[in-house]
Amino acid sequence: MSVGTGDEVASEQEVRELLEAAETWAIEAGELVIGYYGGRLAYEDKLDGTPVTAADRAAEKMLRERISTSFPDHAVLGEEYGEANPGARVRWVLDPVDATRSFIRGVPLFGVLIGIEVAGEPVVGIANFPALGEIVAAGRGLGCQWNGEPCWVSATDSIEESLVLTTDVENVLARPEGPGYRRLQQRASIARTWGDCYGHCLVATGRAEVMVDPEMASWDAAPFPILVSEAGGKFTSLEGVVTMHGKSGISTNGRLHDEVLRELAG
Repeated sequence: MSVGTGDEVASEQEVRELLEAAETWAIEAGELVIGYYGGRLAYEDKLDGTPVTAADRAAEKMLRERISTSFPDHAVLGEEYGEANPGARVRWVLDPVDATRSFIRGVPLFGVLIGIEVAGEPVVGIANFPALGEIVAAGRGLGCQWNGEPCWVSATDSIEESLVLTTDVENVLARPEGPGYRRLQQRASIARTWGDCYGHCLVATGRAEVMVDPEMASWDAAPFPILVSEAGGKFTSLEGVVTMHGKSGISTNGRLHDEVLRELAG
């Protein structure tokens, strides 16, 4: 197995090494974050209107220190501190606390997210949920694991038998995709708002079939092109492109993906 072209190819050994490091540091970051967790936390609003806590900043600093010490030639893009060493062959994309709004309210559906690209192609994805004791990890060609055991998407082949998720229904309904999401919601066996990063991991672990995320930054989506695909599913932007940089994200079990995109497109 290799990823990239020419001298940029990532060997299976490299993917394994990156996966091992990312999982180790995601667990360490989760341990740091959980020390802040519980009850309602103080936070600041950033210029984009999203909240940030001391835990977000401390966890990202720790991850950056680990990466720069072990892989000084790698790039790092993170939610809180921007990009370092741009243009490097290997880039780590970090969200130290995804679903910060849940985190500051003491709701356990938040995660530490890490994605790694080699020559622009995603090769590693980690989502650690320290308050739940769950971690989902995948490397290109190595499969997806949930708490150390192989996991796969569901085999459901109809929307009518599916669990369909999003983060904020009103936000989706106010967008151009709103009518299509309403149709999906009405057709689904169950529709819930177990959203943000946890919704995508519910798809990867076979507990849900569809997660609709119409607004995602690169760090929000970082692990999911690999996590979902290595579990047998599909993650794309609303336009159907497999990328963490598409500013939106749709995770499905794969069987339903084209139908979901058609519904959302109206």
